[in-house]
Amino acid sequence: MIGQTTVIGNHVKLYQGVTLGAVSVDKALANIKRHPTIEDYVVIYAGATILGGDVVIGRHSIIGGNVWLTESVQPYSKVYHKSQIKVSSQRKMDEYLEYYI
Repeated sequence: MIGQTTVIGNHVKLYQGVTLGAVSVDKALANIKRHPTIEDYVVIYAGATILGGDVVIGRHSIIGGNVWLTESVQPYSKVYHKSQIKVSSQRKMDEYLEYYI
């Protein structure tokens, strides 16, 4: 979704599911800039959400997938979400239980 007052520079890549939206949906604010500005040569990966009329994504920046932004980013920045996912197999759990029981 790309909001009505969004400004997108040249050579910008937007992947699927990107939202460039507003923080507020008040109809009284219809005449002001309420969506972000994306400068030149920015890449925004799938599922990223960037909200706010005073938010500027600086040129040559990379915004990773599933990032949620409500503040500006300096040029040449990399912003990404780092999740901590741990996978444990049943075999390791059995070994753990045998050791501690």
